[in-house]
Order: sequence, then structure tokens, then C-alpha cells
Amino acid sequence: MLGSVFWLLDEAIQIYVYIMIAAAIFSWLMAFGVLDTRNHIVYRIEEFLLRATEPFLAPFRRFIPAIGGIDISFIVGFLLLRALQIFLAGLYAHLAVMGYR
Repeated sequence: MLGSVFWLLDEAIQIYVYIMIAAAIFSWLMAFGVLDTRNHIVYRIEEFLLRATEPFLAPFRRFIPAIGGIDISFIVGFLLLRALQIFLAGLYAHLAVMGYR
């Protein structure tokens, strides 16, 4: 049972990482003029990605300034999520050794 909970948490974090990567790529494509936000589908995808990532990345953007016009809050958020995944894996391994499965 406990293994299922840790697996679900890990998968949820991984899906969120994929959403963050999609948002970063989408913003680059829009910045270079490859995508047109006047297109209804593009606008909807952009809106979803912003609503999904902004609550997590906004606190980092308040404290970390853009370096040379490049927003590095994505990198900080990605590293934090990866650290959380590693911590949860270690916690699960420790609990499994102690007999809590």
C-alpha cells in the first residue's frame, strides 16, 4: 500500500515536470514567432500551461531576477521537483528496509 502511494506521488511529480517542459518550449516558440496566440487552439494550450505552472513558478520569479532577459525560475523549479523525487525515493527505501511496505 505504501509503495503505491510513493509511486503515485512520483508519477504526479513526473507529469508536472513534463507540463513545465511543455510550457517552456511553448513560451520559446511564441517568443520566436513560430506560434500565433490569435489561433484559438494555441491560446487555449497557452492558457492551460500558464495556469498549471504559474502557481508553482511565481514564488521563484519574485526572488530570482531574470538573468540577461532569461527566466531561470523554470530551472530552479525543475531542480526542486527532482530533489523532491530523490528524497521520496530515499524515504521509501528507508521505510521499506524498516519493514513498512
